[in-house]
Amino acid sequence: MLDALRKGAGTWIAKLFIALLVMSFAVWGVADIFQGFGQNVAAKVGGTEISLFSFDRAYRRDLNNLGRQIGRPLSTVEGAQFGIPQQTLGKLVAEAAMNETATSMNLGVSDQKLATLIQADPAFQRPGGGYDRSQLAQVLRNNGMTEDEYVVERRQLAERQQLAEGLTGGMATPIAYLEALHSFEAETRDVSYLLLEPALLGEIEDPSETDLTAYFDAEKDNFKAPEYREIAILELSPTKLMRPDDIGEDAVAAEYDRNKDDYFQAERRDVRQMSFTNEDDAKAAAEKLAGGMTFDDLMAEQGLGANDVDLGLMAKADFLDEAIGDAAFSLAQGETSGVVEGRFSSVIVNVTDIEPESVKALEEVADEIREELAQDQAEREVLDLLDEIEDARAGGASLAEIASRFSLETITPAAFDAQGNDENETAVVLPEAAGLLAGAFDSDVGVENDPLQLGDRGFLWYEVTKVVPSRDRNLSEVRDRVVAAWKADEEEKRLTELATDLAERARTGADFASLAEELGADVKFVAGLARTGSDGDLGREAVVAAFAGPSGITAAAPASDGANRLVLKVDAVNSAAFFAEAQDVRQLRTQLSQQLQDSLLNQYVTDIEQKAGVEVNQASIAQVIGVGTN
Repeated sequence: MLDALRKGAGTWIAKLFIALLVMSFAVWGVADIFQGFGQNVAAKVGGTEISLFSFDRAYRRDLNNLGRQIGRPLSTVEGAQFGIPQQTLGKLVAEAAMNETATSMNLGVSDQKLATLIQADPAFQRPGGGYDRSQLAQVLRNNGMTEDEYVVERRQLAERQQLAEGLTGGMATPIAYLEALHSFEAETRDVSYLLLEPALLGEIEDPSETDLTAYFDAEKDNFKAPEYREIAILELSPTKLMRPDDIGEDAVAAEYDRNKDDYFQAERRDVRQMSFTNEDDAKAAAEKLAGGMTFDDLMAEQGLGANDVDLGLMAKADFLDEAIGDAAFSLAQGETSGVVEGRFSSVIVNVTDIEPESVKALEEVADEIREELAQDQAEREVLDLLDEIEDARAGGASLAEIASRFSLETITPAAFDAQGNDENETAVVLPEAAGLLAGAFDSDVGVENDPLQLGDRGFLWYEVTKVVPSRDRNLSEVRDRVVAAWKADEEEKRLTELATDLAERARTGADFASLAEELGADVKFVAGLARTGSDGDLGREAVVAAFAGPSGITAAAPASDGANRLVLKVDAVNSAAFFAEAQDVRQLRTQLSQQLQDSLLNQYVTDIEQKAGVEVNQASIAQVIGVGTN
């Protein structure tokens, strides 16, 4: 959300008020309730007041900006939940503090300079360039601001800019600081490491009964039986209501006659087409075919494969080029055409197979038609029954009563946990209705729940009939799981101890190659490892360990997969050359300079606020936001 707010600060209206300021102030922590001030004042900094109207307008503007970013409008109450009022008021208080200081210093801007600034604003330029006064009027109108109000605000902005420029303008990052930070960020390291895998430990023996019992007692919460829910389900869907046997033969025949074209298959031909870049080449090829060469021989001569010439099984209407289609459908099976002048090239076509036109008989498609008619009828019945079932639910009828009344049936799946598994940790078969699993655990016994969408045309109702609370299991119930967990923890513990021991030996002089030979492993190597990167087995924890000391440092760390362990040694520290004019260094300097300027400006404004005093009319602001003051 804060990222979205920062992006919102790039809009013209935000720039209008904060310009060079990049700040965030904790206003509420120093605020007092107004005593004896008018209800139309939102806050006061020294002698400068912030009107409630100004706060309301700025707050709604910030809400609109945020709403555009997240794709929907926000209410004032929702904005309060996101902390937008504090952001808005903090900005207004900071501006008021700087306005107060600018006034005390007699800062100002001439009318001529102010007009130049306004006319140069990109927001008020016409598409072809140049100031457009109508654009200014439209922007101000869209933001509920008069031209006089805007001129006053723009003048104050210019004065604040003078103050900010006088305080931080031209401040640049010291070269020594820049070089130190660049050296830190650009440094790389060459690392040797050993990868320790669980296989090195051999098989982990089963724990003793004493160890197993102690482990289970310490980890009992991890082996608790979860809460289970039993539910009753009523499905209303075309599949449940379909009655194909109710569809008579006359209805099937009538449907067949109405859609007879759907069962007609036009003649189709398996066609091969050879294209030529010019007519002379096509004629030469046709002469070879006329002289007895087969189409396959011509393909071989031209260096063409089946994929180059095969068009597949096509009806005449499938051909985009009518001339080629006419030629293909004028040939007998196995025949080859002469040169056909297509729209885009000269071609020769060959027909390898002909599939005659056909019409599926009623007997062939009767079952299919009957199913479709039954489906259509069931979909209509679903919509009719939906309202009747909802009325019955509103009248207090249970799902069982509704099922009996409308000749439906309820189903009761096995009790399941929040993941949808039964007591044997096997997935329970539930209808594919989004929200059913979560809804069952948000509901309770006797609570009426909203129906869920079931597929494209169906609905589902459910009731929680029983809640089986979570409980502690006995060791006998989960012995195999506890043994497996103990072994996994023991494996991790031993592997970590092995890595720690090897790292200590390497630290005290043991050669990495000797350690690797002892383990039956290989020494691996990574060159140019970056501080902010990762590389294969070396994840973030290993990278942090590699950069935790000077060249020669050794350490044990988890591998990137979390299951294996590493013993690593830094072989070399590579420092990057520093060139102040390099593009990346210049970008870094610009960023650091801006941060220094912002930090100094924040401190300056905070000092103004503390000395001048900040008071906030929280009651009036709460009314604008639409929340209670409490």
